[in-house]
Amino acid sequence: MEINEETKGDAHIFRLVGRLDSNTSPEFEKRILSTIGNGSRFLIADFKDLDYISSAGLRVILKATKELKRAEGKLVLCSMKDYVKEVFEISGFDTFLPIVPTLEEALEGQVPPRG
Repeated sequence: MEINEETKGDAHIFRLVGRLDSNTSPEFEKRILSTIGNGSRFLIADFKDLDYISSAGLRVILKATKELKRAEGKLVLCSMKDYVKEVFEISGFDTFLPIVPTLEEALEGQVPPRG
């Protein structure tokens, strides 16, 4: 799997390419938790090019969501293929995670600057 990262405004975007499974989830977990640890509070996971997600991938998403909740942050998922979205629906993750159709819509939910 390939993980591409960029920042737009207050949003830190992770673009995942390939498969998020037991082989690739440790690297994603390390990177997303490091980003949260470094102070990012608004994260977007762009799944446009994600072909597959396993329970190991869901666990990383859940762990990141819990960390962000403690830090008063937010994770938004976007651009899911139908079969990937189905995994989130079957697991019930869609009930507590915002899932939007496009990256642009995810960016609209940015956390306002503090101050």
